[in-house]
Amino acid sequence: MDSRLADLLRLLTLERVDADTYRGDSRDMGSPQVYGGQVLGQALRAAYATVAPDHFAHSLHAYFLRRGDFNAPIDYCVDRARDGHSFSARRVTAMQHGEQIFNLSASFHIALAGLEHQLPMPDVPAPEELDSSVAVPEAMVARLPIRVRAFYDQMRPFEFRFCQPVLPQERQASPPLQSIWFRSMDRMPDEDALHRCLLAYASDFGLLGTAVRPHLRDLGENVFMASIDHAMWFHRAARVDDWLLYHLDSPVAAGARAFARGAIFSRDGRLVASAAQEGLIRLLG
Repeated sequence: MDSRLADLLRLLTLERVDADTYRGDSRDMGSPQVYGGQVLGQALRAAYATVAPDHFAHSLHAYFLRRGDFNAPIDYCVDRARDGHSFSARRVTAMQHGEQIFNLSASFHIALAGLEHQLPMPDVPAPEELDSSVAVPEAMVARLPIRVRAFYDQMRPFEFRFCQPVLPQERQASPPLQSIWFRSMDRMPDEDALHRCLLAYASDFGLLGTAVRPHLRDLGENVFMASIDHAMWFHRAARVDDWLLYHLDSPVAAGARAFARGAIFSRDGRLVASAAQEGLIRLLG
């Protein structure tokens, strides 16, 4: 397995330290705080450890309360809010240095048949049709500021291909929408829970980036960006080692906050997950 992906899987392998309490390590992603997707993925993994094997995560709602310290582990305390016949609910509190830094509510459901419909997948180029120059590892990363470059370096367990690439260094304003193909760098184990946790991890990538696309001419090094909350719905099972399309838009930015949402499609056009996030975008100085 790719070494970077193997390291990410180790990051999602939590240590049980007490009844319904789990501990996870952190990584420096090049930002002032722990990458939000890491905390999402680890918290969901902790919740999964307390539910029946036939229950799968279908939704989560989370708030980022304080900056996470990537130099220290994070403890995830799980509250078994409810166990019903077909639904289970969990609340997870992430603790660091004696303070809450994050909380998550997640709901789990058993597989049931029912009515189905969905909006179609956007008409975009297939990942094979995109030139390798729009992939994150080579052309884009080399031109970014050092701290931003470190973030993209750490995202290398995933391959990204941008349908509408914009380099922040070029300060080119564009509409607040984009479509990104992504997949893990190597084949993954056949564990649905692990794929959902990794999907949560990756879902934090691109949301606020979509919101700032119209404002790249106005942004410099004096901008601070951070996730405030994050919601996700898992509609169908999906594999993160197959190409997935993340179609993102940002309907509004106001009051130093921006709202963004995303739809995740499988290669064959099935809508497998949806995400939404509000983030802080503050100009400093």
